[in-house]
Amino acid sequence: MAVTIDTIRRAADNIRGNVQCTRCELSRTLSSMTDAELYFKFENHQFTAAFKERGALNRLLALTTDERQRGVIAMSAGNHAQAVAYHASRLGIHATIVMPRHTPNMKVENTRRFGADVWLQGAGVAEAGAFAERLAAEHRYVFVHPYDDDHVIAGQGTVALEMLATVPQLDTLVVPIGGGGLIGGMAVAARAVSPGTEVIGVQTTRFPAMKQALAGEPIVTGPPTIAEGIAVKVPGKRTLPLVRDLVSDIVLVDEWHLEQAILLLLEIEKTVVEGAGAAGLAAVLAHPERFRGRRIGIVLCGGNIDLLPLSSVIQRGLVRTERVVRVRVGVPDVPGALADLTRILADHNAGVIQIAHQRQFTDLPLRSVEVETILETLGADHTREIITALRDHGYDPILPDQSDLHPDERRSNP
Repeated sequence: MAVTIDTIRRAADNIRGNVQCTRCELSRTLSSMTDAELYFKFENHQFTAAFKERGALNRLLALTTDERQRGVIAMSAGNHAQAVAYHASRLGIHATIVMPRHTPNMKVENTRRFGADVWLQGAGVAEAGAFAERLAAEHRYVFVHPYDDDHVIAGQGTVALEMLATVPQLDTLVVPIGGGGLIGGMAVAARAVSPGTEVIGVQTTRFPAMKQALAGEPIVTGPPTIAEGIAVKVPGKRTLPLVRDLVSDIVLVDEWHLEQAILLLLEIEKTVVEGAGAAGLAAVLAHPERFRGRRIGIVLCGGNIDLLPLSSVIQRGLVRTERVVRVRVGVPDVPGALADLTRILADHNAGVIQIAHQRQFTDLPLRSVEVETILETLGADHTREIITALRDHGYDPILPDQSDLHPDERRSNP
């Protein structure tokens, strides 16, 4: 079976009523911020919080009676696992899922909750896949590949059909790339339905496997990424030619832009996305000239992110936008000095999150102590107001170097 617009349309008929036709809407605020017209496809609102349901269901519906009785097996970093487990359970098919050992807990627990047998094996998708293939051979399970399967690719292509039906004149589709199933299917659909629409892929700088493969370069991947859903080392044999023929460009994004995109979508669109789900917006933020003035469709492909990393993204984002700042001040080592300092902070509406003082690890004069405060502010202007007030009262405040900021965001002390 080759992936064509006809197979994608058949997939749309197959899955209709069992997968959400998610909304695709303009974000006026983020469009204004990026000087582009941004339409978001909320695939994070699927029941399993990711687009993977489309391809997984289409593949399961293609099973023969014998194959259904034998059961299925899949390897996945999380979203494909949940999709296969959920729809297999709905269809009365036994599912076994192999996931990398470091898969986020939310994805593991959700997969188990859908009734699948879950194995945690290997450091990444490739190692998990090798183990899954051994189990498949041993038990005669049907292997449901997360991206390198024509039924799966066709199912994923239904995302583009829905987007272009809702917003027919999109200039560009920006699509995250892991193994290439989503972008491959969407590119086939877009070429047929809207030939003038450009398709651009997004990968992380730590896992640029598809981009490297297309360039004929050795595939070299880096340390773990927050976008583990697209941290794929081996592009699909079926998807690679689709991307080569139909995708005009692949852009790379770093971890900082992924975190920024997650935070913006949470704060402005009130929607939770995982790292891979934020990759499309991250691309627009990282390459503004590439997208300025264009009418862009972005797939928010997944929303399965654990609370601890989400909390870290929020806290780091508050620091980067100077709504949480750390200030060090030397004060006289006399009774009441700390009270005077906190009074000034209170007078200027600085919220004290944490405060500590110490005498030993400082180069201040002997009769002084160093006070470090972590403050909640309204942003950069409010921070400057607080610093100015401290200086006006005779203090010499220091904002320690915020070394975890993106290099372009570092600044000198006010």
